Amino acid sequence: MTQDAHARAAAVQGSLGELRARALDAPPPIPFASALRGPHLQVIAEVKRASPSKGLIAPGLDAAAQAAAYVAGGAAAISVLTEPSRFGGTLADLDAVARAVAVPAIRKDFLVHPVQLWEARAAGASAALLIVRALSPQELRTMIDAAAEAGLSTLVEIRDLGELDRALAVNATVIGVNNRNLETLVIDPATAPGLIPCIPAHCIAVAESGMRTVADVGPAAEAGADAILVGSAISAAADPADQVRALAGVSRRLSPRQAADARDRIAG
Repeated sequence: MTQDAHARAAAVQGSLGELRARALDAPPPIPFASALRGPHLQVIAEVKRASPSKGLIAPGLDAAAQAAAYVAGGAAAISVLTEPSRFGGTLADLDAVARAVAVPAIRKDFLVHPVQLWEARAAGASAALLIVRALSPQELRTMIDAAAEAGLSTLVEIRDLGELDRALAVNATVIGVNNRNLETLVIDPATAPGLIPCIPAHCIAVAESGMRTVADVGPAAEAGADAILVGSAISAAADPADQVRALAGVSRRLSPRQAADARDRIAG
């Protein structure tokens, strides 16, 4: 997957100057981290037409209309898949969503080169996903710095304690824990609830993947998640606003996460 991402990045590197100019002319980004705090779990709702694990989910989905429905249901931010071959996404979707809603739009893709971050900002994104597993430590630092230069916040995705340490080493402030193993596509619903308590309280913790119902969300809320990222279940829903509304009503644990104690429990 990252091989394709490198190829797509290479194809637009010659347009970096134009992308920078468009990014500077874009409306100011909407604050991302502050959108994800509150007494209830905040929902990052995803615009998703297809996936490698499920195939076609909502091939005829209108990105802007879908995002507007999500916001009507209480979504705090919108994740927009822009990867074309496996997820059916485009940068045009991101641009349409950013124009349609007044909450942060996040570019979700396999981002491996700074030019892709300038693409995201030029298309109106306020944030971008960075997957720790897809980047070397130096590449992650480069991408974090490039995102800051472009005016983008980041959602830094991890799956284990080692990746959490790498995220913290680059001062990530919004950290997502993916229940899905990207190599096997298998979902382990215990992954996010197990790791979220280890994320320092000053960071925003986001649980990702495999959540369809309020019951599915409960363990993440109990573990101290600030937000959840939900894609397939709401992209395929007959009433996406109602589906988001149900998930956005889940109360989160308000006591601070005790990261050191959680790490000790895992080590023990």
